[in-house]
Amino acid sequence: MTVLDSSVLVLNRVYQPINITTVRRAFVLLYQGTAKAIDKEFRTFDFESWAALSAEINDPDVVHTVQSVIRVPRVIMLQVYDRLPRLHVRFSRQNIYLRDKCTCQYCNKRLPRSELNLDHVIPRSRGGRTTWENVVCSCIPCNLSKGGRTPLEAGMRLKKKPTRPRWSPFEKGGDADRTYADWRPFLNLVDASYWNTELDED
Repeated sequence: MTVLDSSVLVLNRVYQPINITTVRRAFVLLYQGTAKAIDKEFRTFDFESWAALSAEINDPDVVHTVQSVIRVPRVIMLQVYDRLPRLHVRFSRQNIYLRDKCTCQYCNKRLPRSELNLDHVIPRSRGGRTTWENVVCSCIPCNLSKGGRTPLEAGMRLKKKPTRPRWSPFEKGGDADRTYADWRPFLNLVDASYWNTELDED
């Protein structure tokens, strides 16, 4: 992963975390005037004033341009966004895979997403609902083996009981697993999930 693809925390105008973006996107937002960079002393900077800050050439948290070296902003604040972050985790396929860590909840194998699907613990044909508490990650062989039965009827055991997760948007995979020191003052402000289409619960 390059520096440009690493993570930047995005705040709304009242300093609440609402998203994580890439350094590349953060620079675009700064350059367009849509966002301001925030330093460790909570000072805000537009693109020109941020670019004018001195940066060490050997610092790994910089971007090199043809004419200069620019610090990477690890926190930015949107100038026109004042809505509050979501206070619940979206019920989505992506978030089910994240909750279950891409691991089949029956055989406990961690697999690529292409080899996994979603299973209703209590089958829909038996009145099972599409909710956090009834949908789990399953490998295709386990799903086929279970069929339209309950785990007990199929002689299969769940790795853990499925529950509705409580996440912060900073607990997601990839570089988001890394918490930058500049983020810490803002991290405990909200439990939220920030991406992917929400599934309809029935």
